Amino acid sequence: MNRPPLPRGTAYAVLAALAAVVIIISTAIFLGTGGRDGRAATGSHENHGSAEPAATGQWVGSWATAPAAAEPNTAGGYAGMSIRNVVHTSIGGTGARIQLSNLYGTTPLAVTHASLAVAAAPGSPAAAPGSMQRLTFAGQPTATVPAGGSLLSDPVRMVVPAAADLLVTTYSPTPSGPVTYHPHARQTSFVAKGDHTEEPLGTAYTTKTPYWRYVSAVDVWTQEAHGAVVALGDSITDGVTATAGSNHRWTDFLAARLRTEPGAPRYGVLNEGISGNRILLSNAPSPTANNLSGVSRFERDVLGRTGARVVVIALGVNDILRKPQVDNPQQIIDGLRSMVRRAHERGLRVVGSTLMPFKGHKGVVERQEVTRQGVNQIIRSGGVFDSVVDFDRTLRDPAVPERLLPAYDSGDHLHPSDAGYEAMARTLDLEALKGEAAAAL
Repeated sequence: MNRPPLPRGTAYAVLAALAAVVIIISTAIFLGTGGRDGRAATGSHENHGSAEPAATGQWVGSWATAPAAAEPNTAGGYAGMSIRNVVHTSIGGTGARIQLSNLYGTTPLAVTHASLAVAAAPGSPAAAPGSMQRLTFAGQPTATVPAGGSLLSDPVRMVVPAAADLLVTTYSPTPSGPVTYHPHARQTSFVAKGDHTEEPLGTAYTTKTPYWRYVSAVDVWTQEAHGAVVALGDSITDGVTATAGSNHRWTDFLAARLRTEPGAPRYGVLNEGISGNRILLSNAPSPTANNLSGVSRFERDVLGRTGARVVVIALGVNDILRKPQVDNPQQIIDGLRSMVRRAHERGLRVVGSTLMPFKGHKGVVERQEVTRQGVNQIIRSGGVFDSVVDFDRTLRDPAVPERLLPAYDSGDHLHPSDAGYEAMARTLDLEALKGEAAAAL
């Protein structure tokens, strides 16, 4: 007899509970052969993973975001506050580590307490029972992230489910602003007064926030995934019009395809979209300018990501729309080609997107449409990317090709709806991500 599916929240709770059981069992197995420095670990706050997990596998990025800017009005940082970031995994594993970024900080960031846990339910500040893990850095519970720099935690042995929310919590006792953040998370995170880093129930986290702060990546130790897809883009990749808390960015829909479709490459998916991002120009001529150009951040946000195998580049619209505007399609193409060359030097395959329609968006003029069409013509002719994904053809209105199909339009005539993001993910040729499909000519 067929049974009705469990409600989303109930199904997630079951998943989190099962993961917690496996965490306890697997930790006990690992600790049976020694904890830190070869000694058996018995304390409840012992770091359960100062070395890489014993099983064979590799580190692959499961989640990432691009440090986008210095958070306004944070000259003092968040001294004496616990920040509990909620992030959503693309792939799972048996170990994890996180990256913290202080890219826009002007003073060192002191982190005296950090933790990682599986969320008890989607969007919840509570941890699944038994999943809370204390994080260490170079074997120590405290760390200092230098101004303008980043820091990777030690690994912890824990079962990380795919398509699950993780809680990444940090506590800093001293001022450290400005705060490095990602403003368009489309995910609710939490802040609490005092050090509640390892509080499992989340009751102290009464303040909600739409931002991600400091955390910029979560890697997992996996025997199943073979690498990661890095999506480099602007607000469309960032998913600024996706339903908040739903994980309906096009990269989320792509991650679901990679997890479920037969024959799909088992890749993590890393979203490196920044709203307003351009290929050629940053917001200011500085190495730490807010919203660095795609060319400027390519090393950090693409080549520096763990397990990167292929990059999907979806940039160029803001070069046309934002001042100073680029009217010459060849300038945009030259910028794209410069990133492709750098990717090839590291052995990464590059899938490139056509530029999607924007007719009807505020302030758009005819010459901008001419530039967009010129860029798309060159991209479709080949010789720019290893493979082309034609997001323009997928989302445009056949009756008026210069604009988005109404069903795929969020309402501002530039950014897709949830249905539009899903259509984008369906358009990607998974064989092209494997590197087995011929380049579009």
